[in-house]
Amino acid sequence: MDINGVSYRNIEGKDNKEIANLIRVVFREFGIDRPGTVYFDPTTDELSELFSIGGSVYWIAEVDGKMAGGCGIYPTGGLPEGCAELVKFYLLPEYRGKGIGRVLMELCFDSARKMGYRQLYLESLPELSKAVSMYVKSGFTHIDHALGNSGHFGCNIWMIKDL
Repeated sequence: MDINGVSYRNIEGKDNKEIANLIRVVFREFGIDRPGTVYFDPTTDELSELFSIGGSVYWIAEVDGKMAGGCGIYPTGGLPEGCAELVKFYLLPEYRGKGIGRVLMELCFDSARKMGYRQLYLESLPELSKAVSMYVKSGFTHIDHALGNSGHFGCNIWMIKDL
């Protein structure tokens, strides 16, 4: 699907290396490449396999054939019934502020609704304050504790949104 010259599609096996690299570039940019985050999560290197399970989806955004970023929905264990996690939402710096992130989020919201989810949960970090403010604008509210079993003990911002 193309929107304003940006192509959006589901992740494929050929994307694994490039999206893992993109995620780690963003983590180094913000100085959050530390244990307890996606940076060291071994599934980051195999996202197409991770998102092949039912109840999950991962969207890739491309501009002129170059990967700009991605975002997904995942049924993280331990979350309340009807709730999934908004995960691995990252854009390269040159693609921020152009509406690409907003479209990726909306695609995830629509996908989650179609899969029957009623809520979305996410985890983040203070260093990603612009992203956190975007989450608030899109309807997420802060909660005071982690939900589910993501294994990302390095995160200390937790948010939830009703769909």
